[in-house]
Amino acid sequence: MFHRTAYSGTREENYALVIEQLKSLISGEPNFIANLANAAALLNQFFTDINWVGFYLADGEELVLGPFQGLPACVRIPFGKGVCGTAAAERRTVVVPDVHQFPGHIACDAASQSEIVVPLIKDGRVIGVLDIDSPVKNRFDDIDRRFLEQFASVLMSA
Repeated sequence: MFHRTAYSGTREENYALVIEQLKSLISGEPNFIANLANAAALLNQFFTDINWVGFYLADGEELVLGPFQGLPACVRIPFGKGVCGTAAAERRTVVVPDVHQFPGHIACDAASQSEIVVPLIKDGRVIGVLDIDSPVKNRFDDIDRRFLEQFASVLMSA
């Protein structure tokens, strides 16, 4: 059984704890969608100052909405378009301090001000992306990037 955790350590300690929680949640569960759903719920309860967290899954040359927490979202995003499509096409994490300054930003939730998108890569191919939006500018930094990349790596190793 999972209980809401009070994350009271340093940011690095808190991220380490949430990654251990992810390992526990996905251990022994082979269903990818179930693992993504639990991962989205875990991150939703972990973060403060976010308004959307979830996954888009690769389908040909576009991303299709997967498990998430937040308001209804855009369903399809072409590779190379918006923050999610850019992260997928370039196979790199994209941190956007102000989404209004990102060329071609796709506004699914008008409240979003900043965003981080981490590609999900397995066996050398892009499986999808982890997308997190915040109603606060400059919400995400290099600590978030490093630990969310580890989080994605753990998720892809299941």
